[in-house]
Amino acid sequence: MGIEDTGMRNGRALSDQWADSVVVRPRTTEQHITVHKRLVLGFAISILTLIIVTAIAITLSVSFERCAAESSGALAANGSSNSKWKQSRDGNISHRDSEDGQQPWRHLRLPATLRPRHYDLRLTVHMENFSFSGEVNIEFECVNSTKLIVLHSDRLELDKVLVFSDSKKAGAMRIQRRFHYQPKQVYVIALHREMKPLRTYKINITFTAHIEHELLGFFRSSYMLNGERRFLAVTQFSPTHARKAFPCFDEPIYKATFRVSLKHESSYQSLSNMPVEATTSDEDGWVTNHFSRTPRMSTYYLAWAVCNFTYKEAVADNGVLIRLYARPDAIQSGSGDYALRITKRLLQFYQDYFKVKYSLPKLDLLAVPKHPYSAMENWGLSVFVEQKILLDPEVSSFSYQMELTVVVVHEICHQWFGDLVTPVWWEDVWLKEGFAHYFEYIGADFLFPKWNMEKQRFLTDVLHEVMLLDGLASSHPISQQVFEATDIDRVFDWIAYKKGAALIRMLANVMGQTLFQRALNDYLMTHMYGNAARDDLWNKLSEAMQREGKDINITQVMDRWTLQMGYPVVTISKNDSLDNSITISQEHFVYDTDAKIQNPELFNKSFQWQIPLTLAVGNASHISTETIIWVTNKSEAHRVGHMVGETWLLGNINQTGYFRVNYDLHNWKLLIQQLMSNPTIISVGNRAGLIDDVFNLARAGYLPQNVPLQMISYLSQEPEFLPWHAASRALYQLDKLLDRTLDHSLFSDYVLRQVEPKYHKLGWPATSPDGSFMHSAYQTEELQREVIMLACSFGNKHCHRQAVSLISDWISSNKNRIPPNVRDIVYCTGVSLMDEDVWEFIWMKFHSSTAVSEKKVLLEALTCSDNIFLLNRLLNLSLTSDLVPDQDVIDVIIHVARNPLGRHLAWRYFREKWDILNSRYGEALFMNSKLISGVTEFLNTEAELNELKEFILTSGGESAPAFARAVEIVQANVKWHILFQEQFYQWLRKAPDG
Repeated sequence: MGIEDTGMRNGRALSDQWADSVVVRPRTTEQHITVHKRLVLGFAISILTLIIVTAIAITLSVSFERCAAESSGALAANGSSNSKWKQSRDGNISHRDSEDGQQPWRHLRLPATLRPRHYDLRLTVHMENFSFSGEVNIEFECVNSTKLIVLHSDRLELDKVLVFSDSKKAGAMRIQRRFHYQPKQVYVIALHREMKPLRTYKINITFTAHIEHELLGFFRSSYMLNGERRFLAVTQFSPTHARKAFPCFDEPIYKATFRVSLKHESSYQSLSNMPVEATTSDEDGWVTNHFSRTPRMSTYYLAWAVCNFTYKEAVADNGVLIRLYARPDAIQSGSGDYALRITKRLLQFYQDYFKVKYSLPKLDLLAVPKHPYSAMENWGLSVFVEQKILLDPEVSSFSYQMELTVVVVHEICHQWFGDLVTPVWWEDVWLKEGFAHYFEYIGADFLFPKWNMEKQRFLTDVLHEVMLLDGLASSHPISQQVFEATDIDRVFDWIAYKKGAALIRMLANVMGQTLFQRALNDYLMTHMYGNAARDDLWNKLSEAMQREGKDINITQVMDRWTLQMGYPVVTISKNDSLDNSITISQEHFVYDTDAKIQNPELFNKSFQWQIPLTLAVGNASHISTETIIWVTNKSEAHRVGHMVGETWLLGNINQTGYFRVNYDLHNWKLLIQQLMSNPTIISVGNRAGLIDDVFNLARAGYLPQNVPLQMISYLSQEPEFLPWHAASRALYQLDKLLDRTLDHSLFSDYVLRQVEPKYHKLGWPATSPDGSFMHSAYQTEELQREVIMLACSFGNKHCHRQAVSLISDWISSNKNRIPPNVRDIVYCTGVSLMDEDVWEFIWMKFHSSTAVSEKKVLLEALTCSDNIFLLNRLLNLSLTSDLVPDQDVIDVIIHVARNPLGRHLAWRYFREKWDILNSRYGEALFMNSKLISGVTEFLNTEAELNELKEFILTSGGESAPAFARAVEIVQANVKWHILFQEQFYQWLRKAPDG
């Protein structure tokens, strides 16, 4: 418009000059004709000039509005999207050169010229047609002069847009252009005049949108109650989906306060992060809930829900009101009581541990039928999928209770690590997820000390599991740069969660719990209501160490662990000298050692870590106290205590470090002899660690294949659950490789010879005369369950007969007397061995059961059938039936793949239905990765590897990290068969019967 106005003024001025000249000068006819010609010519030139200028103006405005369609190669090369935005601890936003005459809406990050302070958000929710309308007023501060307002908006129809200045000048500021740029999900408002630094402004936007069926943004779900389908709507904004519900500055750094109002029919109720401070009613039967103002928080922690649930409540010791909302029948049955009870205790535990008060007056827990994740830690309104918060103690196994417990512990921890202190940017998402995952085990130990979670279950469920992933050449650093929006979802993987937790645990053990706890308090107090980066954490930990006179630079140590992918294998070898010296070396552990040759650009880097290696020496009757050695070089020599011929070395005491330990073969032989003669000399954590290390070192070719098989021959003497659990995980991994080989029975028979003595000794869970279940100590029950599962899985006949007998009794009496702790084993074994009628019986029970935990176990049991027709029927029903939650659809496909008879079916089904599955779970990348991994990890032939590669090419999945991992795992499976299968079976053929 500005250009068009200038052109018109110039045109009028030129015409006036020509007119003046005509009046002043009298002319002859000839002169008059000449002047007339000049007048016509001048007029024509002026008109032509006007047309050209107007055309230029129109072209510029069109190109401005349609910039999304233009190429921006030069901008991509020179822009700021890849530059790292440094954030100071006080939350001040440093300026990025995002405008400079460029187009900041093309960048990944919003320009740093504006900073939101407060949102006033008013929504009207129409549940009858699943739509909503809204109005948002955003108060923001101008940090650097700009004419542009760039904020996020996705799938919203924006109507009215007004911008106001804080100056006394009345009326809205003049808007020159406004347009949506979909590639970056932003809305751009270009003002006629600049906004000035340190001034505040307000933007008012009205908009409409749909309540989506997809489980992101503001989405809908449903459930059945008394034969009637009921609907609810709830939000899921993490990581980048608040923009689907209202226009906002949708990045973690842009913290602001929020005041939310929700209008809906009076038959529904609404919830949000804060308590309701006022309610107004309309004559037409609609109500509006006005919620209190929130503290400063990131957009992705804002939440609301509209539902007709009921609730139970409790008051924590610190006065916080806790409510658990769920389906009315679930509340009535008491399914939410357990989660409510432990949440009350956890709020006080975290407040005491961190010495930082919980910041809000209330905490709501919302159980929804469908959700893209297990749970979401929205501040004051945490949302859980039903399977992760509702517990029926009559039918739920201990494993289910434990899984539910750690999910609740995880989400409550986020109220501090995440909600109160938020990572600056997604590259450090592990700062919140790693802490929450670590505290799952600390918090569970507080609730149930006998579970001994941090010292035991953490090893198998976190450390051992993530090291499988992080030992791949396709792994990535825990802190990974985010260059594109698609990269944001990818940072939410097990590397962020589990490796983050393992590194935090390693740090806590190096520092000592008291000092670690003090440093966390300092970190939280310094950054509360703000953002923090990893260096902020390292600085607080270093300061705490220095105050205790310990000169350890945490930043130097931890940058090696967070900015490099993978982890080391530490090899400890005795020297032949008489000075009790040993050699300690480190190298990057990779399952596929050929990857270092195939990818020299990656592996030519000097992968090296500063390793806190704890070390002890022992013999048949004694083990020394541990010493710590900081290993910083590729290889170094150290002296240890007195060693004689039968003295063995043990590294990484209690597996507190994030690395594997290898030894010379003689030391492995001595350790195995120790386990055979008196295993309890070595701690239970280290016994589990030795088993996990030895199997994985052999898998990667660091050790002969017979060493792990020799080690598990001590298992019949193992009295504790944890080493059995570590062994069973390793054995199931091997079984996946071997179950289609001709000599598989050699392996299964060998495993049964190790398992059967303990199986017969422990027996099955007992029932009292009245039919109720008798409970043993936690460790005893878990060990019994683990051994029964191994016995049934590897074909013990007694185990099979017992399972069939229990299923038959249930069918004939219609009374389920199967102990909850082994129901999944019995159901699966019965379905696999018995006829089609049993499958139909389990299917019927799945439909009729109202207990969430029981439904999950029943559904997974249906995947154990050896009838391909029934498996195919189940796969189709799970994808099309509303009875099966989205999380369980993925589990069904994976469990069918775990069934050797269903493996090819699941693989074929996955490929045929990929478009449907990817459209449903594509944005919920965590679930999509789980699906890809679960279906492909069983492939182990050259033909299957080629099928996988061809499918990836035709499906366009070349860039997906999950597919890269899948190819690497299948290649490793194929390679293992070529290199090690014959060696493996040769030893088994000669193995002793005992």
